[in-house]
Amino acid sequence: MSLVIIGLLGGLITGISPCILPVLPVIFLSGGAESARTAEAGSPTVSRWRPYLVVLGLMTSFTLVTLLGSLLLGALGLPQSIIRWAGIALLVLIGIGLLVPALERVLERPFSWLPRREVSNRRNGFAVGLALGTVFVPCAGPVLAAIIVAGSTGRIGPGTVLLTVAFAVGVAVPLLLFALAGRGVVERIRAFRRRERGLRIAAGIAMLALAVGLVFNAPAALQRLVPDYTAPLQERFSEDDDVREALDLGGIVTDENRELSNCSNGADSLESCGTAPSLRGIEEWLNTDDGAAIALDDLRGEVVLIDFWAYSCINCQRSIPHVVAWDEAYRGSGLNVIGVHSPEYAFEKDPANVRAGAESFGITYPVALDNDLATWTNYRNQYWPAHYLIDAEGTVRHISFGEGNYAATEKLIRELLRDADATAELPAATDVADETPDDPGRTPETFLGWTKEHNYSGDAPYQAGDSEFSYPSDQPADSFALDGGWTLETQYANPTGASSGVRLAYTGSEVRVVLAGEGRVTARVDGADPETIDVSGTPRSYGLRKGDPQSGVIELRVGPGVQVYSFTFG
Repeated sequence: MSLVIIGLLGGLITGISPCILPVLPVIFLSGGAESARTAEAGSPTVSRWRPYLVVLGLMTSFTLVTLLGSLLLGALGLPQSIIRWAGIALLVLIGIGLLVPALERVLERPFSWLPRREVSNRRNGFAVGLALGTVFVPCAGPVLAAIIVAGSTGRIGPGTVLLTVAFAVGVAVPLLLFALAGRGVVERIRAFRRRERGLRIAAGIAMLALAVGLVFNAPAALQRLVPDYTAPLQERFSEDDDVREALDLGGIVTDENRELSNCSNGADSLESCGTAPSLRGIEEWLNTDDGAAIALDDLRGEVVLIDFWAYSCINCQRSIPHVVAWDEAYRGSGLNVIGVHSPEYAFEKDPANVRAGAESFGITYPVALDNDLATWTNYRNQYWPAHYLIDAEGTVRHISFGEGNYAATEKLIRELLRDADATAELPAATDVADETPDDPGRTPETFLGWTKEHNYSGDAPYQAGDSEFSYPSDQPADSFALDGGWTLETQYANPTGASSGVRLAYTGSEVRVVLAGEGRVTARVDGADPETIDVSGTPRSYGLRKGDPQSGVIELRVGPGVQVYSFTFG
């Protein structure tokens, strides 16, 4: 029952998200409008079940492709994209059939032996749904990520099937309502009822437009242009502890990643931890020729370092200089560095934000946008940053979670490079200062979004929406409090007053705050004179304090237009 509810909720959120926009015209016209009773003379009868059959076809093909597509294509030795291209071709044929009835009759001929059965778009639309399901790529949250990993690795059991069907039903409900709305519009407007042929032509054009758009990846560009208005829902849903436990995110053991358990964290000698899991579900590649994807199998014979990171993560920010230095020093000696960007926040899914972050850190090696956490899950990873060192045979030989351990990791990089090429002349070891904090009592990362809050100190409830706050008279260590008017969102807090406040009682050597928007923040650090921070643009990290470890108090006065996401500590 938990899997059914999680699948339905995940599907419903996806079904109202921007990623379904490209298929809506086809659903509206072909699934809904064409099922309406029209009054054109000689107009054939169209099944009133058509909207349901179109959506059922989409659910059927989407479920089968998601669960079995990768396994079947892998067994047959076929490229993973062949199903998508077959779906696009079918859309083109059906679209042309709507415009040219003679072609529609040709499409029906192979099925003429079936009594009163047709595959045409006119009668039932099931074929339309089948085609849409093969090309329908929904926004992947935790539910779809778990399904994709299970389907890709063959870990398909009754629970996975149940979750997938529930997810498909959840996605289908909004689409079905949209199709029925299309039928209702046509039946209520007389001008539409007399233009059955015109509706067919419009549906055909919509299908052809969708097919052409898919060829040139236009839907992805459209989705990037439209703000993800479901992001708060998706964020709250994906971070629910019950959801993560039910889906076992970050800990799904498969035949592909089982031997990773053989590696101990931060070992100072090489270990053998099985063949490196593949890079799955990558939405986009940065710093490769024409955005070309990279497969680990193509890098056999060379050493590979995979770095899981997120651009606003302070731990990653201190680790990245070491990774950049290793890439610059050893690229010519056979080291391939791949940064897998697995977002912690919704704003970190934006390719433009990631690209800007990579440029600011001097990253020139390939970066894979793992927005659905598919590769993250495939590696059973749970840390930012995390380093996986792979030898020339494709075997994982070293894993290091979190910051630090850089000297040991570089020593093992050099050892693997010599193993791969005994004649290699390696440069001197890099010399990047290790700024890993050594104060274990430092304050943990502090989030102001209401779904991730864990150390709030105040009398007013910390809940979604607008509230008035005041500082407590006695604020505990390692906590934050608010003052004035605030709107609490899932990922950040937004001031509603002219000068709302945040007070932080911290312990650590470095304190940074993640801010976004347009406006001004005044920071008073440990009673010193206030300093002004001009905030502009997408979320990024701003430094507040850096020095010897200590405990103290920081107060921010936040002006209108600024969003406060979190505090991070070193």
